[in-house]
Amino acid sequence: MPNDYYETLGVQRNASETDLKKAYRKLAMQYHPDRNPDNKQSEAKFKEVNEAYETLKDPKKRAIYDQYGHAGLNQQGGGGGGGFPGGGAAGGGFNDIFDEFFGDIFGGGGRGGARGRGPGGAQRGEDFRYDLSVTLEDVMHGGEKRIRIPSIISCTSCGGSGAKKGTSPEVCTTCGGAGQVRTQQGFFSISRACPACGGQGRVVRDPCTACQGQGRTRSEKNLTVKIPAGVETGTRIRLNNEGGAGIQGGPPGDLYLVVEVKDHAIFAREGADLICQVPITFMLAALGGKLEVPTLTGRARISLPAGTQNGRRMVLKGKGLPYLNRPGVYGNLVVEIRVETPVNLNREQKDLLEQFARISDQDSQPESSGFFDRVKDFLGG
Repeated sequence: MPNDYYETLGVQRNASETDLKKAYRKLAMQYHPDRNPDNKQSEAKFKEVNEAYETLKDPKKRAIYDQYGHAGLNQQGGGGGGGFPGGGAAGGGFNDIFDEFFGDIFGGGGRGGARGRGPGGAQRGEDFRYDLSVTLEDVMHGGEKRIRIPSIISCTSCGGSGAKKGTSPEVCTTCGGAGQVRTQQGFFSISRACPACGGQGRVVRDPCTACQGQGRTRSEKNLTVKIPAGVETGTRIRLNNEGGAGIQGGPPGDLYLVVEVKDHAIFAREGADLICQVPITFMLAALGGKLEVPTLTGRARISLPAGTQNGRRMVLKGKGLPYLNRPGVYGNLVVEIRVETPVNLNREQKDLLEQFARISDQDSQPESSGFFDRVKDFLGG
C-alpha cells in the first residue's frame, strides 16, 4: 500500500502551502540523488517525496486525495511521477532545490520574472541571487573577483529540448501547441493551461536520460565579477544572462550579486567615511604631540593639542572611501581618540601620580572640578 503523502512529508493534514513547501525543500535536499550517489534507497525516497508534494500542492488533487485517498487519484489519472516534480521541462521542484543554494530566486513578472512563457512553450530561465562578500580594501580599490557558483545549464545531451538524442518534442495534440485550452461555461469562455502538456505546448515522448526530460542540468561555473569602488552592503550587481538556462529555447535569466562588506579589524564604516579609534597614553593626551595613524591605503600623521580629551574626533579629509559612481570623490577618515588609563602600576609610578594629584588644582582639571561644584549646588551645598 502506498505511503500516506502527509506522513511522507512529515506534516499535519491541515498543513498550509508554506508548510508543505518547507517540508518538501528540506527532504528533497536530504535525499537528492546528487547528494546520495548510487544510493537506491535515497533515490526511492526522493521519488516518494516528489510524488507527495506534486499531489498536495495542487488544491484539486489534494481535495481528491483527502476524500478518497490514493484510489481517488488513480481514477483521476493523477498521482506523482518519478524524477523532478512536474515531469516536464519546467518542474517547480527543480527551482525549489536551487533556492537553497542561492538564498532565493527573484520572482515576479516581466524582465525579472523566472517564468515568462514564449511561443512553443519557451520560457525564460530563473533569476538567481548570490551573496558576494567583499573587504573594505575591495570597496576602496574596486577591481575583479573570481567566484564559483552552482548553476542550471542547458543539457548538453539533448541540447535543452528534454528529448532523447535523435528525437524531438512533439506538438501537443490536445492544445495544438498553444499551451492552453478553452472551455465554455455558459456565456463565458475560460482559458487554462493544457492538462496534457502542462502548458508547454509540446510533449516529450522519449525523455533524455541525462536530464530526465528537464532539458537542463545542475552544474557549476566560474565567473569573473567586476566590483565597483564604493559599493555598500546591500548593493545589487546584475550579470545579464548568467542565471538559469532557458526552457525549450527560452533566454537565460540573470544573476544578481548582493554585496556584503565584511567587518574590518581596524576601521568602521559610516557611508563613505571611515572611523578609526586610536588609543593614546594619558601623557600624550595631556602634553600633546605628533601621532601616526593608519589609513586604508597607508598611514598619516596628525598633531594632538595639549589637553586632548577622550572621545575627541579629528577629521582627515579625503582619506575615507570613494563614493559609488562618483569617481575621484572620497569621504573622510575620522580619528576618534581613546585616552588609556594606566594599569598595573609599580610603586614608583604610583608615587609620581600621587605627587601629581597633590599639586593639581582646578585649572589643570576644569571639567571634573566644575562638575562637582555643580553637584554641590544641586544638593544645596
